[in-house]
Amino acid sequence: MKHLTISQIKEIIPHRHPFLLIDYIEDYEPGEYAVGYKCVTYREEFFAGHFPEEPVMPGVLTVEALAQTGAVAILSKEENKGRIAFFGGINKCKFKGKIVPGDKVRLETRIIKQKGPVGIGEAVASVDGKVVVSAELTFFVQ
Repeated sequence: MKHLTISQIKEIIPHRHPFLLIDYIEDYEPGEYAVGYKCVTYREEFFAGHFPEEPVMPGVLTVEALAQTGAVAILSKEENKGRIAFFGGINKCKFKGKIVPGDKVRLETRIIKQKGPVGIGEAVASVDGKVVVSAELTFFVQ
């Protein structure tokens, strides 16, 4: 298994606080997949307004965390170092559960197709083995 710390992740993708949504990468294979984690705490800035009485991580931020995980897989390829992966589309997105403070979210994105700078990743976020978000993410590398 190949692990990445937050410092190593920041060497691969350009995201920074408060928008870097991965805490560590447990395993990855450049150009193929990455498995990361987001440890959700009550002190996340978005909980101040989403929702104060029942804090829930916004689904779109979970999709972004999955995209960042996929970006680690794509941008860790030698020929992509120093480049940026942008969203090209979100398809087949399903929200199946909530993410709340205290959850450790497993983020897995597998690259299933790539032609030139454009590709597709199959992405799944889960908490305690239960899928909370799944999507097909299209990206392009510049």
